[in-house]
Amino acid sequence: MWNTSKKDFEELYEKIPKAKPYFDTVWRLAGGNPYIFSELHAIGWQVDKTIDTLIDENSINPSFINNWRKWLGKVVEDPDTLLSSDTPHIVYFLRDRDPELWIDEPLPEKDLEIGIGKHVA
Repeated sequence: MWNTSKKDFEELYEKIPKAKPYFDTVWRLAGGNPYIFSELHAIGWQVDKTIDTLIDENSINPSFINNWRKWLGKVVEDPDTLLSSDTPHIVYFLRDRDPELWIDEPLPEKDLEIGIGKHVA
């Protein structure tokens, strides 16, 4: 499973009984991704440790960062920047937003707050 709708993500959030950050904070951090949500919860909502874990799991090393440095700020503001003709080619296109392909609601057309562009997330 990739991402869930905001409504379904909130339902998952409400099932966690312990103290936790406000829902909107968790939504912005995880963007509806249950895996990121579970990582945040497992590490006691420590964002820095969660990021460190993701960096290690995805082999994001200084070389990767140096190669992507000029793009990172642009991509954070608008993921569709990755479709630019001069962007290095590691782009993952979003699946068709056909409602039949989704468990719940399809992703929004674009939601920059959680890193969803029209074509790239």
